[in-house]
Amino acid sequence: MDLPAGTRNHNYAEDMSIFRTKTHWFLLIVLLVVLFTAPLWFGNYWLSVANLIGITIISVTGLNILTGYCGQLSIGHAGFMAVGAYTSVVLTTRFNLPFLAGLICGGIMAGIVGMIFGIPSLRVKGFYLAISTIAAQAIIIWVIRGWTDVTGGYAGLEAGPASIGNLILKSQTAEFFLILTITIIAIFAAKNLVRTRVGRAFVAIRDNDLAAEVMGINLFRYKLTAFFIGCFFAGVAGALLAHTNRLASPEYFAFTNSVLYIGMMIIGGLGTTIGPIFGVIFFQLLNVLVTKLSPALQSAFPHLPGGFTSGIAPTLFGLAIILFLIFEPRGLAHRWQLFKSSYRLWPFSY
Repeated sequence: MDLPAGTRNHNYAEDMSIFRTKTHWFLLIVLLVVLFTAPLWFGNYWLSVANLIGITIISVTGLNILTGYCGQLSIGHAGFMAVGAYTSVVLTTRFNLPFLAGLICGGIMAGIVGMIFGIPSLRVKGFYLAISTIAAQAIIIWVIRGWTDVTGGYAGLEAGPASIGNLILKSQTAEFFLILTITIIAIFAAKNLVRTRVGRAFVAIRDNDLAAEVMGINLFRYKLTAFFIGCFFAGVAGALLAHTNRLASPEYFAFTNSVLYIGMMIIGGLGTTIGPIFGVIFFQLLNVLVTKLSPALQSAFPHLPGGFTSGIAPTLFGLAIILFLIFEPRGLAHRWQLFKSSYRLWPFSY
């Protein structure tokens, strides 16, 4: 962990602690207070944006574990979200399981399906593995659209609201607290995972899988573990998306979403816990900005084709990915690290 000048660790527990100084704890408390009081100063629109940001952060965090830390490129992440969404909706609506049970089962089922499609990772990697995950996306969506008796086909499957015991979470505010809590748990779990033996094995496989195997790391076991964990996060995110939208539809899990998740991870910073947060917020706020400006742009340029302005957000996001790859390949997380370092060292620069 990066520490302020003059601060050092005296034992292993201090070295491994996430929040090391009083400043860290103070900023954490301030952040939590701001987040949990957000409904007091957010309207319903911004609460819905915040809910979508939270769900996407959970999904991209799982993708970051799989790709950013373990180096297994997946371009079918939205398909695994669909598995979690439909599993949760079917279990809660047709088998009357509690929402939390359906949520966890959706994550587990997505993880199992992810492991199945992760089996080729022992033999192929890079571009070839990406092709196999694209195939996973296509197969999953094809099954969803064709298995109409269970999934509802193209029309989708109606989902009930999220609930905890007898408390039904119907409002945006109630859903916000649920999603925020699960997002915090997901980020904390990911942060701790990468600091364990499993996380260090993931990084070793990403950096040099042949050297990792020589050191005694079981590539097959750890790669499948990475697929399970990454897809588990995706399944949980997909279940939350279905229950907050009251519908599980294949349109929510299009291939373009899988590509966007890769872009968010690149812009935020591969292989960092905070990267998915930065990347998701960047994209969603860009999308909101373009949505707000679209009517004005259409009025200012009436000769533009109909619907032209709706394509500006993906275009700008694609341009941002190109610029980040050229000028800041380590993403916003690296900029944040530089900012923190400059702030900490400023009083000691003479």
